[in-house]
Amino acid sequence: MEKKVVLIGLGIMGYRIAANFKKAGMLNGVFDRKIEKAEAFSKQFGSEFYKDIESAVKSNDVIVTMLYDDSSVIDVYSKAMDYAAGKIFVDMSTISPETSIRVSKDIESKGGEMYDAPVIGTSVVVEKKGLTVLIGGPRDNVGLIEELMGATATSVVYVGPNGSGLYAKLVNNLFLGSYMEALAEAVRFGRSTGLDDNVISSVLIKYSSARSPTSELKVPKMMAGDHSTQFSVKNMLKDLEIIEDTARRKSVPIPSASIALQFYRYLASSGHSEEDISSIYKVLTGS
Repeated sequence: MEKKVVLIGLGIMGYRIAANFKKAGMLNGVFDRKIEKAEAFSKQFGSEFYKDIESAVKSNDVIVTMLYDDSSVIDVYSKAMDYAAGKIFVDMSTISPETSIRVSKDIESKGGEMYDAPVIGTSVVVEKKGLTVLIGGPRDNVGLIEELMGATATSVVYVGPNGSGLYAKLVNNLFLGSYMEALAEAVRFGRSTGLDDNVISSVLIKYSSARSPTSELKVPKMMAGDHSTQFSVKNMLKDLEIIEDTARRKSVPIPSASIALQFYRYLASSGHSEEDISSIYKVLTGS
């Protein structure tokens, strides 16, 4: 890739995505508000690192962001706005589609282009370069983004105009949030009957018509009480709250997701925000 790429936001996902870009020879540099993270990445992978957002944007052609929430995106892009002309922005964060659309219009007014490109997949999946990336935005540079994302994803899907990628991601996470609650119920119910854990896990992972990569990944974690983070409670809570707000705006009932949301709110208020979403099992066991 001829264009210079910077990634802003070296969290659990961002760090791994940046590593995949660098290994593919597609990354010029990184920035994180915690400078020590950017320095550590630079030392490990030999990339540039920047001490402020402005220099990161000015020094590169494609600016990829992987940030926590709406306020983080607004903050970063407000600092980038004066240098947006001629730049391509690719935001991989999961935020409100309304916020993303508004920011994309601001970027466009400054002569830049912005795409929302949220991902489906956990930290385990990104390490295998197996993410799915959902792209929303103008068609102009979709080919370039597909080439870049091919370094960290097996599927790159163009969904439609700005905001479309995020709406598609919310569809996925509504299903995921509700599915995790159902998995926890199934494990708890199975154990209450006296079934061996091996039988329960075989049913949910191998034989069930509802089996999935998620059941394969999360059922063993629930059973082992291993809640080391692949996708955190606080991130699921954030996404479900975006879904709740979007559903309210659209006047669409989401009863299953609303129940799951209450579970994750309880976990967060009980000090489990940083744990994996598999810890939803704790709500049913009182542990």
